[in-house]
Amino acid sequence: MLFTLAFSPCPNDTFIFDALVNSKIDTEGFEFKVTLEDVETLNNNAISNQYDISKISYGVYHKIINDYIILDSGSALGTGVGPLLISKEKKYHDDVNQETIAIPGENTTAHFLFSMAYPKAKNKVFLRYDEIEDFVKQGKGLGVIIHENRFTYQKKGLHKIVDLGDYWEKTTKDPIPLGGIVIRRNIEKSIQQKITQLIQKSIVYAYSFYPELNDYIRNNSQEMTDAVMHQHIELYVNDYSKTLGPKGKEAVLKMLEVFNVDVASKNEDYFFVV
Repeated sequence: MLFTLAFSPCPNDTFIFDALVNSKIDTEGFEFKVTLEDVETLNNNAISNQYDISKISYGVYHKIINDYIILDSGSALGTGVGPLLISKEKKYHDDVNQETIAIPGENTTAHFLFSMAYPKAKNKVFLRYDEIEDFVKQGKGLGVIIHENRFTYQKKGLHKIVDLGDYWEKTTKDPIPLGGIVIRRNIEKSIQQKITQLIQKSIVYAYSFYPELNDYIRNNSQEMTDAVMHQHIELYVNDYSKTLGPKGKEAVLKMLEVFNVDVASKNEDYFFVV
């Protein structure tokens, strides 16, 4: 049985999916046609319902909720993992509303968190996540960075203004729901459950060799150093990646409430395969 599967080339995703898509574990008759894209492309493709299974930003889930359900494995949540707002020169909180801010996609969780922290900031431009450091270095404005840029901006002489996850963590007391794995609702529930279990097995397999970095991770890492790849995996792959659990689900439901999704009147199975 063949499914289309899309995720990002970032080390956390390739770490999670390597064993599954490269047949290092028994996939029990399932095969996957894989596409790797940056997170905002994944979000937009999910809106147009392109893939059977896809990584998405949780900030876009309210737009695709009728077509996709969230799998219990493969997510990126945590504390202290929020996107960073950075500048070329040292800036302060009160300066932000007057600046132009580069954001890694309109539908990203990074945009959602920035908007929560700075609701009056309106001068936004949307760029690929890997273009934002250069935007800031060139003095064009501030930038919201995600992924490996979180570990490299200081070496480029840039300055952190704020971790945009702080506002979420302080107000909700929940981990930050960055990204998750969704599957089409019209796929049989027993298959949804089996794919959830296969992703969990893929993660367990990956950890059995860690901290070794295999060729699949390296070849898609966009010339990151080993240290950055390790930092990336260790920050974004954790217990919430194996299973969302009650706390992870609560965090995602709270984000949906911000987007006026009526979660109280629906069983959690509407959102999750458990």
